[in-house]
Amino acid sequence: MTAPVTEKKPIRQSALKRWLLSLGPGIITAALVFGPSKMTITSKMGADYGYSLLWIVAVAIFFMVVFAGMGARIGAVNKGSLLSLIRQQWGSKVAVAIGVGVFLVTTSFQAGNSIGVGIAIAEGTGTSPVLWVIVFNMFGIGLLFFRSFYKMLEKLMIFLVALMLFSFVTTLFMADPDAVGVANGFVPGVPTGSTGLIIAFTASCFSIVGAFYQSYLVQERAKLSKSTDKDGNITGGSTTGILILGVMSAVVLICAASVLHPQGIKVDSASQMAMALEPLFGSNASALFLAGLFGASFSSLVGNATVGGSLLGDALGYGSNLNSRQVKLFIALVMVAGATIAMLFGKLPLELIVFAQSVTIFLVPFIGVAMYLTANKVSVMGEQRNSLVTKFFGGMGLLLLIALAVSNAIDILK
Repeated sequence: MTAPVTEKKPIRQSALKRWLLSLGPGIITAALVFGPSKMTITSKMGADYGYSLLWIVAVAIFFMVVFAGMGARIGAVNKGSLLSLIRQQWGSKVAVAIGVGVFLVTTSFQAGNSIGVGIAIAEGTGTSPVLWVIVFNMFGIGLLFFRSFYKMLEKLMIFLVALMLFSFVTTLFMADPDAVGVANGFVPGVPTGSTGLIIAFTASCFSIVGAFYQSYLVQERAKLSKSTDKDGNITGGSTTGILILGVMSAVVLICAASVLHPQGIKVDSASQMAMALEPLFGSNASALFLAGLFGASFSSLVGNATVGGSLLGDALGYGSNLNSRQVKLFIALVMVAGATIAMLFGKLPLELIVFAQSVTIFLVPFIGVAMYLTANKVSVMGEQRNSLVTKFFGGMGLLLLIALAVSNAIDILK
């Protein structure tokens, strides 16, 4: 009588374990996308326009879920990397253009992650940001010496996301937001002068590079678990991670809308948001928010470098294995470049921002189209190809990416 019970228990435990492990790739993507620039944009949205732009969080996260799901399925179904699939379909030049382009963009923006880490610790300790830029970039490079870099990366990102969630949700309870205002914020509307922030947030939150790299993370996780995505756990884990990204974005916006907007306080950085909390809620609230800023900055510092280094390695024929010596060297190169720029200029130089935006304008729609077409191909995806619903919303997402690219191009040419 007891034999059937003892047989079912391990099955349930195994299913739960597989689901928990499948969360890793999605959480890593959420952590690397939610960086200091995202916190600054989100804080400014809440400070300037209250709750009224919450709806754009839902829109951006929806399209991110669609494309991250594509990336997860591509990685789960195929043994080869996404860049290798693109190379097979459209040639080496296209694959190299994507890999080198992503490397240049991630390197260009890495300075912002280094500065965010430095400020988060320096504000709380009264020390120089430069010291902490050096310390945490050296620590990030030191992580590359772990035997299983992916396994360590997964644990680190889960810890940092947990830190961010704790910091921001606790701050949210202190802020005591208006429930009716929050609900009304999900009704679409474009307040006067908010277009630039809407475009900036959507472009940063709907990260096609993050969705693209999801395929690589899923394959790294599969190597550890020695399993395939037969029950859809990996795609579900990807969705969960992106939803966590949405929660963090919404909570930061709500905090800024509750605390700063009623007083007319403007912010130009996430660290200013932390300082603004101190007179109202004391040093503990400020320290909590700075802890969240540190989590966002350090997770992006490591994650952004990992994306840039891995895709450059894959594009140049070295593969994307995170335990590869050459790939680790490329990852370290992104960190060193970002730290150097941060220490020399103290901020991301305007020329570098323009360069990164210029590359991104052409790169992001290009990557989006390549992902979309790859996920549609029966010969590549089999039964896991995009459904009609995914094709429709994926097409809508591509139109959004193209519109954002055109808008950025117009801004640069002004």
